[in-house]
Amino acid sequence: MTPSSPTSGSEHLRGVLLLVLVTAIWGSTFAVVKTLGETLSAPALITWRFLIASLALAPLVWVQAPRAARRESPVPAASLWRDGLLLGTWLIASYGTQTIALQTTSANRAAFFTALSVVMVPLWLAAAQRRRIPLPVWLALPLAVAGLALLSWEGGALVIGDAWALACAVTYAGFIVTLERVAHRHAALPFTMAQLLAVTGLAALWLLFSGEPAVPPAGSWWPLLYLGVAATAVTTLLQTVGQRRVSAAEASVIYALEPVTATLFSFLLIGERVGVRGALGGALVVLATVLSQRGGPGTPHAETPAVQPGRAADQPTGRAPDPGSAES
Repeated sequence: MTPSSPTSGSEHLRGVLLLVLVTAIWGSTFAVVKTLGETLSAPALITWRFLIASLALAPLVWVQAPRAARRESPVPAASLWRDGLLLGTWLIASYGTQTIALQTTSANRAAFFTALSVVMVPLWLAAAQRRRIPLPVWLALPLAVAGLALLSWEGGALVIGDAWALACAVTYAGFIVTLERVAHRHAALPFTMAQLLAVTGLAALWLLFSGEPAVPPAGSWWPLLYLGVAATAVTTLLQTVGQRRVSAAEASVIYALEPVTATLFSFLLIGERVGVRGALGGALVVLATVLSQRGGPGTPHAETPAVQPGRAADQPTGRAPDPGSAES
């Protein structure tokens, strides 16, 4: 089949549409988490969200396990769980700060602030591993700062939630950097499951020591099911299928639109509006994100961290791309 054939074009379009759907689902989670935060504490929300996600993803992992075992050399279980716990620690820091941020800042602002993790990765690598910062990242930095300034200007004075959202971006950048070091050791779905279970366990400990109520109110279950099933298990499957038909560069651009879809859903679901300055600021952040990704695959999403463009769900992820020249 040649790339120019009708069937190939149709499959490519299907892959693009699947990734757009995945990005839209991810974007919708900001408004959903903000609404849930009004009735659930951060540790309770994260515990139930990731427990549901783990249960929803378990059948897919179970079905794929025999195929993965036939294709790949066995990896010690201790290594899988150790790396899963390491990345799970970064993830709960990221999701914890994001959930707390959404208690006091708007969903659309939190989404754009969080998107800065992509720009922060090469800075993190430059400081920790003495990597060279490429020209696209230098160009992206002033755009990102200008975008945040416009977003903050429209929303009035900075609030504590904005600081938490920046902390989310920093911790998620730490997750990406750590993922680059360990992802090549494990098959995608088992590694994803190990991380989900690690987050569930850590969040449960946080909930236990926080003294907050553990059982969600009756009205919280449908949003929690949406976060766990649709935004994690379903997107894992759709992302895997879609990225087989879409190039890495195209996937990077599609994923960069997540804060845009978050803004749309924030308006549709909870009535948040963005003015001219906020829209311009958000556009600059998206542009900075795309610019910093230039030349390579997209950043793994926090809930489906091990799936890379062009790789099946039961294949090893390979080394995460160099964020200095790509979207990390």
